[in-house]
Amino acid sequence: MTKVSAPARPELGLRQNWWQFSLFTLITLLVGMTIGVERVALPPLAKDAFGITSILYTISFIAAFGAVKAVLNLVSGRLSDHHGRKTLLLAGWAFGVPFALLIIFAQAWWWVVVANLFLGVNQALTWTMSVTAKIDLVGPVNRGLAVGIDESAGYVGTGLGGFAAGLLVAAFGLRPAPYLLALGVIAVGALITFGPAAETLPWARAEAASHASATPAAATTATATPAVTTATPALGRLAAYMSWQDKSMLAVCQAGLVNKFTDGMVAAIFPLYFLHKGLSLPLIGLLTGVYAWVWGLGQVASGALADRIGRKPPITAGTFLIGAGIAIIAAASARPTWFAGAAVMGAGMALAYPNLITAVGDTAHPAWRGGALGVYRLWRDAGYAVGPLVLGTVATVAGLPAALWTCAVLMAISGLILLLLLHETDPHRRTREPAWQRNPNLLQP
Repeated sequence: MTKVSAPARPELGLRQNWWQFSLFTLITLLVGMTIGVERVALPPLAKDAFGITSILYTISFIAAFGAVKAVLNLVSGRLSDHHGRKTLLLAGWAFGVPFALLIIFAQAWWWVVVANLFLGVNQALTWTMSVTAKIDLVGPVNRGLAVGIDESAGYVGTGLGGFAAGLLVAAFGLRPAPYLLALGVIAVGALITFGPAAETLPWARAEAASHASATPAAATTATATPAVTTATPALGRLAAYMSWQDKSMLAVCQAGLVNKFTDGMVAAIFPLYFLHKGLSLPLIGLLTGVYAWVWGLGQVASGALADRIGRKPPITAGTFLIGAGIAIIAAASARPTWFAGAAVMGAGMALAYPNLITAVGDTAHPAWRGGALGVYRLWRDAGYAVGPLVLGTVATVAGLPAALWTCAVLMAISGLILLLLLHETDPHRRTREPAWQRNPNLLQP
């Protein structure tokens, strides 16, 4: 196990760790900028540089990105519990370099698909580690706010990266300028990570120690909670626990999966749909920008709200709102209504997206939190891989409007599952302990 250094007695809390929290927030913004470049500059490359017109073939880069990111989320979360967050964060920045270089020198579309495999590794390692680090630093108090700030920074960064890439494309063309920007962002992120950013695993261990000290002395039998919490569960056990044994986590994981159907749809289906409706590319960019900015900026408030009222209300309401926003867009034929629908979608994402992560942070013990977040993010980002293929197939067979309606229905079903299965996870408001505390054998070898 890699040795990590930290203050002799790490203090938990946002105020106590404001400097390190700010550094990791900046890192998350840079992570978002990296993928923002791809979202704006890459789709036009398919047709303009390689003559690709097939919907499914064009969106293959999103599916490749999502598949690798999903798997690496699982691996990175597990590894970070043993080797620390900083080492994996540095590795993530290293994988961003071949992403940019492959696209700059691409001679065929498959080069671009391979480049997105590297981007998937980059995003899995960097974003997973940056959010995990923030959760480590703040501890159980203000956890929702911390995750809200993290996700807000990431999607503000996505918007900034996309905006900057758009300016560079307009001024200098599709290649290489946007990807030189990406290389610069990666370099800055790596320098901050290597330099002033601290390893935060000791903070997680300090929180784990506080959990242990708070356990009643009578809990000493073989079935007592400490036997579970002091050891890291086997990966298969943890995956089974998160995926179906804990019904609340099952609800959270499916919500994350379907949530990414929506985001993949915005990246892959929306441009085609609105071009067919007669919108110009600048207006399409503005429309998707409304969705992204409402989502990004709203997450700070929604995270703070979840600290006050619990996680289930914003998660469930947000999921239904996303579906409602998609339905508004699919049913409308006027531009103002499309923009209103995009804003409703963004508000729903702001309510649900960060608080799904917070719910996992509430449920997992600090000793295996990174692995639990990795399992959740495996399910969530699998939506990036599966969603575009499912919706792209629907669009090919039944038309683009059918793809939108399909996504809206899936979001409504996901909301119903949350209503039925998700129990409140906020430690200060939940009425029952997580399943692993009620049945410690779930995570035993």
